Amino acid sequence: MGYSKTLVAGLFATLLLAPVVLATDPDPLQDFCVADLDGKAVSVNGHPCKPMSKAGDDFLFSSKLAKAGNTSTPNGSAVTELDVAEWPGTNTLGVSMNRVDFAPGGTNPPHIHPRATEIGIVMKGELLVGILGSLDSGNKLYSRVVRAGETFLIPRGLMHLQFNVGKTEASMVVSFNSQNPGIVFVPLTLFSSNPPIPTPVLTKALRVEAGVVELLKSKFAAGF
Repeated sequence: MGYSKTLVAGLFATLLLAPVVLATDPDPLQDFCVADLDGKAVSVNGHPCKPMSKAGDDFLFSSKLAKAGNTSTPNGSAVTELDVAEWPGTNTLGVSMNRVDFAPGGTNPPHIHPRATEIGIVMKGELLVGILGSLDSGNKLYSRVVRAGETFLIPRGLMHLQFNVGKTEASMVVSFNSQNPGIVFVPLTLFSSNPPIPTPVLTKALRVEAGVVELLKSKFAAGF
């Protein structure tokens, strides 16, 4: 079946005039862009830049991850963040880091980083690292005990967790391909949202009685 020259010409013109979608970060246009966290300038994504003359050189160096966090928490773990809010020099560079310390039996509970892939190295101890695939994988759990000096990779957006299976303290350092990877702690999100998720929704979704949901909400009322 043939097509008229007019129809073909119209389709070609439509393709030429269609909007182009760019799905990558642009290359930086300056050596650095230290975040002005108090800046009032309009920002599309990220923070406005401080003038280079006022940046100093501290933005290139940090000792924050050198000190272990306090693991006397309900989870037995402590996260020390080094994203753009804590290290403004990472602004626009697409990198950040965290340190997580664990008491024996401590856990970094199931969570998601919605804006970044994560790569980590265990610095001390032994950690069970679990990564949950999406529904496409059949909700498969990928897990392994990762020991000091070994590494692991968390694809962007997948739920994951770490648990100290050793008898001593453990620690890890992780890096992200985002200045602000974000975090969604699954239990905190479900049971301590603001405003709260209605109890009937959770009872139906989790297939438990209302009393169980209310108990869990009370456990997370004060956060982590």
